[in-house]
Amino acid sequence: METMVVARPKLILLFSGKRKSGKDYVTDFIHQRLGNEICCILRLSAPLKEQYARERGLDFEELLGSGQYKEQYRADMIAWGERRREQDPGFFCRLAQMGVTQPVWIVSDARRLSDLQWFRTEYPGQTRCIRVEASENTRRQRGWEFTPGIDDAESECGLDHGVNYDWIIHNDEDAVPLEEQLQVLLSLAEQKAGSEAS
Repeated sequence: METMVVARPKLILLFSGKRKSGKDYVTDFIHQRLGNEICCILRLSAPLKEQYARERGLDFEELLGSGQYKEQYRADMIAWGERRREQDPGFFCRLAQMGVTQPVWIVSDARRLSDLQWFRTEYPGQTRCIRVEASENTRRQRGWEFTPGIDDAESECGLDHGVNYDWIIHNDEDAVPLEEQLQVLLSLAEQKAGSEAS
């Protein structure tokens, strides 16, 4: 694998949550507030999907979407990704951070304990874990439907227990407004990014 110099981050925000909990919505919200100079969004699934598409001769852009194309390959892609992680737990984490220069990294889709462990080992002082939660009813309204082999697999359940989260974001309609829930987190990110010059 080609090596590339990666700037050391000041803060890494690792987000996890169930399908349709709103991880992308929350991380996009933070990214818009902080801006491209301060932060970037890393998606562990993007290098996974790119490598999977390359090896299977599939359409990478379609796999990135949320449509039926991705869903028909999801179970096989999960199994393939698990095999790669067994061989090298940091494989997709290293690929995701290639060429990143911003001081704040937002990892929008941590799904396994091995993802958290890798970032905590590589960047122990910078890593914070955030859980995005939404009720099953809210998730159903967003199009979620329980799928055996997916919703009961490690990729969906691996971080349900045994993780001490720094923040838990409640992403239901009747929850405290997102802006209010993220106030401390946004302040921390701005402070860490501001300390870059010092």
